Amino acid sequence: MVDEEDPREYRWETGYEKTWEAIKEDEEGFLEASVADIVQRAKRKRQAQKQKNTKLGMMRHLFLIVDCSESMSNQDLKPTRLYCTIKLLELFIEEFFDQNPISQLGIIIMQNKRADRISELSGNPRKHVKAIAGLNRTSLLGEPSLQNGLNMALKSLKLLPSHASREVLVIIGSLTTCDPTDINVTIDAMKAEGVRCSIVGLAAEVHICKQLASETNGTYNVVLDDSHYKDLLFQHVEPPPAAFCLESSLIKMGFPHQMVTEGTDEPLTMCMCHVDSVDEGSKLTTGGYYCPQCCSKYCELPVECRVCGLTLVSAPHLARSYHHLFPVGGYKEREFNNQVSSCYACQKVFGETEKQVYCCLKCEKIFCIDCDIFIHDTLHTCPGCATNSSVLQHKAA
Repeated sequence: MVDEEDPREYRWETGYEKTWEAIKEDEEGFLEASVADIVQRAKRKRQAQKQKNTKLGMMRHLFLIVDCSESMSNQDLKPTRLYCTIKLLELFIEEFFDQNPISQLGIIIMQNKRADRISELSGNPRKHVKAIAGLNRTSLLGEPSLQNGLNMALKSLKLLPSHASREVLVIIGSLTTCDPTDINVTIDAMKAEGVRCSIVGLAAEVHICKQLASETNGTYNVVLDDSHYKDLLFQHVEPPPAAFCLESSLIKMGFPHQMVTEGTDEPLTMCMCHVDSVDEGSKLTTGGYYCPQCCSKYCELPVECRVCGLTLVSAPHLARSYHHLFPVGGYKEREFNNQVSSCYACQKVFGETEKQVYCCLKCEKIFCIDCDIFIHDTLHTCPGCATNSSVLQHKAA
């Protein structure tokens, strides 16, 4: 059984804990120091859990499966579960493509025992944000069908090449699922195809969701509030460890160019992105990116050529994906003993409430907790190493 293999315990199964003893007053009777220490350790926890030298899936293909059943109208997340989910997913989509520019995303909704695809797999974040915003007008009906949602995602994901990372992220607020057949067959199919399924629950833990995540090497968490919801959601921005069936291979990519005819203006042409678009309308434009293999025109990158199937990217897209392969090493936590007066990155002056600082093991510069989190989650470059020529020469050698 899955429960017997999981070594973790529930909160009510653990021993008696005096959690209030972790919060202590300082000499002046304030609690700010203890609260700040708890916040710092919570921020550092995710950094410590990262494993080094892990093979990652860089070209991610992720399907968001969103519950749009009657349970999403509950108001335990303000103003409703659905509205809170919409706002957080808009932020998640923007951050996902910022950190994974050569990846693709699709959206599926579950309602009234059915599954509907509202957004195909593509690398256009504006298209997905628009589809998510349109859920405001969706009627919340019936029960979700987890099996139908997984089957719809699997039909598209199993057609992808062997080097593609296949993922599913389910956001479910219902405690039940109405499935047409045995869902265990679908779970076995997801596992056989190497599809990683992760679930974010909005109500309480459900056994079948836990089994799905465990069988496919995904994660399963239940939210506590809206801030915890956002934290759980943004944990899926970074590429997960690659599946065992993921093959390493050379990938053919095209770097589009601009066609310019000497002495004449560029003609008005229609891009392949909007040639059959109904809602956005087709427009004749002069600018665009031309596929180097078949000369088809596209208005934005990255995109997969609809004519020849070539993946079209730009050099900055590859550069922004590069940092996942060589992440910044973890900073060492040290007790603050007035080693320096301020943080090397943000120049924040260290005060008496500062208990720990964080040191880069290469350049030995001291940083505050906020810069440590920002460098590892967003910047992906150590400011101390980047401004130290000797460290850069050693790294290049």
